Amino acid sequence: MSRGPVGWRNAIFVLFFVSGLSLASWVSRIPTVRDGLALRTDEVGLLIFGLSAGSILGLVSAVWLLSAFGARRAIVASIAVSSTGLALVGVAASVWGSAPLAFTALILVGFGMGSTDVMMNVEGAAVERELGVTLMPLLHACFSLGTVAGALLGAAAAGLTVSVGWHLTGVAVLALAAAAIAVRFVPLRPALGDPTDHTLVRPNWAERMRDSLAVWRDPSILMIGVIVLGMTFAEGSASDWLALAVVDGRGQSDATGALVFGVFVSAMTVGRVAGGPVLDRFGRVPVLRACSLLGVAGLLLVILAPAVWLLVVGTVLWGLGASLGFPVGMSAAADDTANAAARVSAVAMIGYFAFLVGPPLLGLIGEQVGILNALFVIVVLMALAGLAAPAARERTRTPAAG
Repeated sequence: MSRGPVGWRNAIFVLFFVSGLSLASWVSRIPTVRDGLALRTDEVGLLIFGLSAGSILGLVSAVWLLSAFGARRAIVASIAVSSTGLALVGVAASVWGSAPLAFTALILVGFGMGSTDVMMNVEGAAVERELGVTLMPLLHACFSLGTVAGALLGAAAAGLTVSVGWHLTGVAVLALAAAAIAVRFVPLRPALGDPTDHTLVRPNWAERMRDSLAVWRDPSILMIGVIVLGMTFAEGSASDWLALAVVDGRGQSDATGALVFGVFVSAMTVGRVAGGPVLDRFGRVPVLRACSLLGVAGLLLVILAPAVWLLVVGTVLWGLGASLGFPVGMSAAADDTANAAARVSAVAMIGYFAFLVGPPLLGLIGEQVGILNALFVIVVLMALAGLAAPAARERTRTPAAG
């Protein structure tokens, strides 16, 4: 990779990719880990809670890590923590058969991934400003590409009966090595605690922590949070409930349910790949409003349309509508460069809250009214996201070449 903004951009692409690769590698081997630890289904849920808890801790700690160590060292340290945890999960399941060790390891995985999530989004927004083009949707598409690679690698490892210990350790080493190389192309910035001219310069991290708490009193952050909440709720809920809604709510086969979910993730990926040029051409607010309308229309088709082909059309619209909310929210949060890490951390926490709380909430509602009717909750949240779109308006925009 070359030095300068292009090398910086490519380095962030690498970080997004290896984050997706690591996460999907764990997810793809959950059945093997379950069998290795002889866990019941409810015990697997408890095990996964360790990942969620660690993620929240990582999101909260990211600002302090950036302030104390600077971007380069903090990113490598965070990926080292998640990689160590990933390897330990594999060892716990395949060698020691220890559920408590696997739970502790997943806390480490979640902590490292949560803190890395904030840092790489801060860096992505910074290089986006440096280049004057919208990159965040493409960066998140790169994360999705990493998850696809991780899922395929995991399927191959399982099919070849590769030990989960060797598999996850190999992925952990690869992720850490790639991150260690990539961060060399991230520029040093004293404001983030990076050393320059061989002199270690550290900002007052206690002051930065106070600033990070203060962002929660900023109405603009809360409104950006509404955008991210609605769009992320729609994304996460589709991952957990769309296939089941097609099977139980529409009486379709399991294969059709899986195919419809594949349509959704494909639409999400297309939306993110194409999103950058569209955002540069029209701006965040019109695009977010259009996404909200697409999402609402798509969800209504999924819930109400009698024909399967209309359900598929609705799924495409739902996926396109949900595709840009999280990456645009990250960009908007980072517009205030003086406190970008704290703002991104706050918005990311709202997004993670939607991922964690949304699926079980829909399950509780769906138990009472049916899973298709439960999707009306997402309709309301996506409509609110569209109403909150002005909060993401660009502070400065580079006019699109025309």
